[in-house]
Amino acid sequence: MSKKPQTTPEDPFHKRESARYESPIASREHLLELIKSQKVPLPQEHIAEALGYSDETQLEALRRRLQAMVRDGQLFRNRRGGYLSFDHMDLEKGYVMSHPDGFGFVRPDSGGKDIFLPARQMRTLMNGDRVALKITSFDQQRERAEGALISVLARAHETLVGRYHHESGIEFVVPDDKRLVQEVLLNREVGHKANPGDIVLVRITEYPSNHSQPIGLIERVLGQENAPGMEVTIAVNTHHIPHQWNDQVLQAIRTLSDQVAEKDKQGRRDLRELKFVTIDGADARDFDDAVYCEALDDGHRLYVAIADVAHYVAIDSALDREAIERGTSVYFPGEVIPMLPEILSNGLCSLNPDLDRLCLVCAMDINQQGSIKQFDFFEAVIHSHARLIYEDVAAVVFDGDKPGNAITGVLDELHHLRQVYLALAKARRRRHAIEFETREVIFQYNQERKIEAIVPYQRNQAHMLIEECMIAANICAARLLKKQKLPTLYRVHEGPNVDKLPNLQEFLTSFGIALNSENPTPSDFAKIVEQARQRPESDMIQTVVLRTLLQASYSPDTKVGHFGLALKDYAHFTSPIRRYPDLLVHRAIKHWIKHQDNAGFTYDLAQMTALGESCSRYERRADDATRDAADWLKCEFLQKHIGNQYSGIVTSVTNFGLFVQLDDLLIDGLVHVTALKRDYYHFDPAHHRLVGELTGRHYRLGDRLMVEVVRVDMEDRKIDFDLVTVIGESPDIKPRRKGRKGKPRSKGKPRRKSR
Repeated sequence: MSKKPQTTPEDPFHKRESARYESPIASREHLLELIKSQKVPLPQEHIAEALGYSDETQLEALRRRLQAMVRDGQLFRNRRGGYLSFDHMDLEKGYVMSHPDGFGFVRPDSGGKDIFLPARQMRTLMNGDRVALKITSFDQQRERAEGALISVLARAHETLVGRYHHESGIEFVVPDDKRLVQEVLLNREVGHKANPGDIVLVRITEYPSNHSQPIGLIERVLGQENAPGMEVTIAVNTHHIPHQWNDQVLQAIRTLSDQVAEKDKQGRRDLRELKFVTIDGADARDFDDAVYCEALDDGHRLYVAIADVAHYVAIDSALDREAIERGTSVYFPGEVIPMLPEILSNGLCSLNPDLDRLCLVCAMDINQQGSIKQFDFFEAVIHSHARLIYEDVAAVVFDGDKPGNAITGVLDELHHLRQVYLALAKARRRRHAIEFETREVIFQYNQERKIEAIVPYQRNQAHMLIEECMIAANICAARLLKKQKLPTLYRVHEGPNVDKLPNLQEFLTSFGIALNSENPTPSDFAKIVEQARQRPESDMIQTVVLRTLLQASYSPDTKVGHFGLALKDYAHFTSPIRRYPDLLVHRAIKHWIKHQDNAGFTYDLAQMTALGESCSRYERRADDATRDAADWLKCEFLQKHIGNQYSGIVTSVTNFGLFVQLDDLLIDGLVHVTALKRDYYHFDPAHHRLVGELTGRHYRLGDRLMVEVVRVDMEDRKIDFDLVTVIGESPDIKPRRKGRKGKPRSKGKPRRKSR
């Protein structure tokens, strides 16, 4: 048994640590205070001595905790191995974002604008690395700070995916992720079985320095680029998405079955007689929400039942730790990387029909105007009476088609759901939530799992019905936890990027749409989208407005709210099978159900802040991975259609050309500025257009074009189009009036920029 600390006060968080760990050590807070109190950096052995640690278990746990605190930016470790607090140093911490031209930026944890890193500072860094840096100067013209690297806190990549090359006796791998700008040289002393062109997984053995590229070894040959499913394999490995269950997780699920134990049903409200249904897509496999609605004198009572994942995933268990590392399930075309093992995600926690399931239920009384008059949360047992599909529900409930067998038994309940949806939609319009119209596609495969077709997929009113029910439950969850002051993660959306507002205002003015407020509200944006909907440039205006808004994220901050939905209080409650923040919300609600106050809750604000940052980061990781896989499939599909012509819309304008999105296929490609014949074109960023110097002809955001597919580059995921014609435009373009000497009137020398 180790002796008690001799030189430090007792850890005030010892009780919390003891509840979470079988062999607790000093909390992060206690370690931070200990290190702050010293005037010099403390090596690990001195920290251990101060805490009275001597056995190997404690020393190893201390080493790991200190390492994690460095990774999370709570501590700094100098070259001699000494730990010190960042409070002693005027440093910024954040994640690196590299640019193909060699320079980069760091997004600071403290907020504000990104910090510029010149190419010389980026030589030792890779995209995604976590760093500490010092501000060295401020560029007044560009309104940005410039930094100098002090330390790499954590490397983003232990491995990477790329294409193997062997040229002039040199072996190297070109990373698939184009944000990784340096090729990886291979260690000649380590053999491998890769052939030139193979997609491989490389383990980095030496990170880049000021004088050398990264060095690595081929750990695994993933296959040829045309292998079935390669797009998912590449995306998963490129973005380091955990996709294998460790031994601790496998051990934890070994005794689980598909049936809910009778003892687990005790003490819960029995709602098995109520006709709950699930409504999902035809290919859905995990059902984490079920709904039921009944009529009241002035409205409806809506029940939203959500799988009680927290009952099966204990805090700090092997399942919980793995779920934190995953953060979210990742949905690729035709494949899912789940946050939880299938015995839970598709079994015990999935509200499959005709089976008893444990749920956390939100019951809401909603009046005819869509206002939530009162709500309650409780633990329950339900029995889903039908597994329904969006298209079938929409056809019967909204279009009046004859119901099939699955719907006939729950038809009355579905009509009640329709009525409560119409009321909630009315309230949504009343608060001026921003109504963006989104389009999606579905990838269809042949028997060899090769892409065969890309077809458009439209959301219908059944999708919107379920969405409004889920939003209502999410609102109630946020209101409850905010009122009870229980730390949790809210879904926050801060609204527009203030730096982009002037350009947006100028752009909208050209269409006669006003955005005069310096501090626009959701109502202002909703009106813009509504006005634009009546115009032929609707898609273009919506695209520009959407790009002005910041990305939503997770945070324990109760003051931000959700700008896009025009809500003061909003938290994700409805998908704990696939989103870790929802599981945290469930734990907070279950604590309130049991204790009716916030005393003794496991999490504090600091822990929630850290979890919010990691969940937001892993959500972006999942989005990037699924986008990469979709881009791969789109390139693979168009490879077979080079020479074909398609109609499309200009979705982005740059100084080097026009990005065009094909109708129905939703595939983006580039019409390079050099493919715009018979003129020299200048970029007008304020009006999102290219303007011809000789003819005055312009191409801008929202223009409809007919294009031809001329080139597909699988390695770079780039598609090139040639312009065939502008749809709806007269072929006769009159040139500008020439000057006195027969030269066109021009204020500057024409330039062409390559990609």
